[in-house]
Amino acid sequence: MLEFKILKKSKKSKARLGLLKTKHGVIETPCLVPVATQAVVKTLTSEDVEKTKSQILICNTYHLHLKPGEEIIGKSGDLHKFMNWQGPLMTDSGGFQVFSLGFGRDFGTGKILKQKRNNEIEYGQQPKLLKITQDGVYFRSFLDGKKVFLGPKESIRIQEKLGADIVFAFDECTSPIADYQYTKKSLEKTHKWAKICLKVKKSNQALFGIVQGGKFRDLRIESARFVGGLDFDGFGIGGEFGDNKKKMLEMLNWTIRELPEGKPRHLLGIGYLEDIPKIIERGVDLFDCNVPTHYARRGIAFTSQGKLDLAKEVFLKDGRPLDKKCSCFVCKNYSRRYISHLFRAKEITSLSLLTFHNLYFFNDFVEKIRKRIKEGKL
Repeated sequence: MLEFKILKKSKKSKARLGLLKTKHGVIETPCLVPVATQAVVKTLTSEDVEKTKSQILICNTYHLHLKPGEEIIGKSGDLHKFMNWQGPLMTDSGGFQVFSLGFGRDFGTGKILKQKRNNEIEYGQQPKLLKITQDGVYFRSFLDGKKVFLGPKESIRIQEKLGADIVFAFDECTSPIADYQYTKKSLEKTHKWAKICLKVKKSNQALFGIVQGGKFRDLRIESARFVGGLDFDGFGIGGEFGDNKKKMLEMLNWTIRELPEGKPRHLLGIGYLEDIPKIIERGVDLFDCNVPTHYARRGIAFTSQGKLDLAKEVFLKDGRPLDKKCSCFVCKNYSRRYISHLFRAKEITSLSLLTFHNLYFFNDFVEKIRKRIKEGKL
């Protein structure tokens, strides 16, 4: 199962140091959880990812169910053996795809709005390509167009076959432009599904419940109290986070103060570099984010001096490493000039070099935050 030990609580903030013990190893928290949606961190092998100081990865139940399918993964033993990853793993339940393939796609929105918009989704409304019911969600497979049903029972069954150390309850991740009534009714479903997930799980995997409630204070508090009162091993904080980062931090304050102190808290899908210290200061232990890998595939390197766009011609004249303060193998062996050339020439090696560096840089960044908490500076 799972053991969580809090080693130190900050006197300056709600930040805390912890150890999360799983069957496949111990995780030092706070911790970034890199995204390995289809059982891979794009462009890297599992051995590469281990060298980036990554401690745990998160894979996606919905996508792995579609391809290759949990039965095929099961023939290797479990997800760990299938992808040759020796460390701990999480699987997301598929609840985020209810948003991303539904209203997120319909309205072109993410979890945080880039600009303020009025509520456009009312109770009773359905996404164009999904059907959300009281029992679960009917998806339309992007592979062959067939209907795929995913509910709490189905999600847990698939996650048990995948065999990750930590699994999540099935939920509906709501849109930032959903109105109060829609969000409230959605929350009722998520709470009902949370209880079903707890009831049907038969494995010894750790199960995290997910707090929803959108941008509405009373619903967030209600959800944190309800989910926090159930027998989960830890808690995910999910859903949308309004139209600005300040609102997101307020929501974290509302939520975390209602959750049990002794269990781990995971923030789902947030982790821009500038956000990381702020969410850790509010008591987040784990957070998954595709920023380091997503940006790498677009030619962006994160450094101590800011972001570098290696697609720009100016870097062909720059013989320095990506970041002279970074000790990753990319910065020790390759120049900006070379990586820029590879990217501009559309060579795939540039993507793996940038992905490796960005992941290492993010993990190193979080490692330094852990050190600051230990020293009483954060």
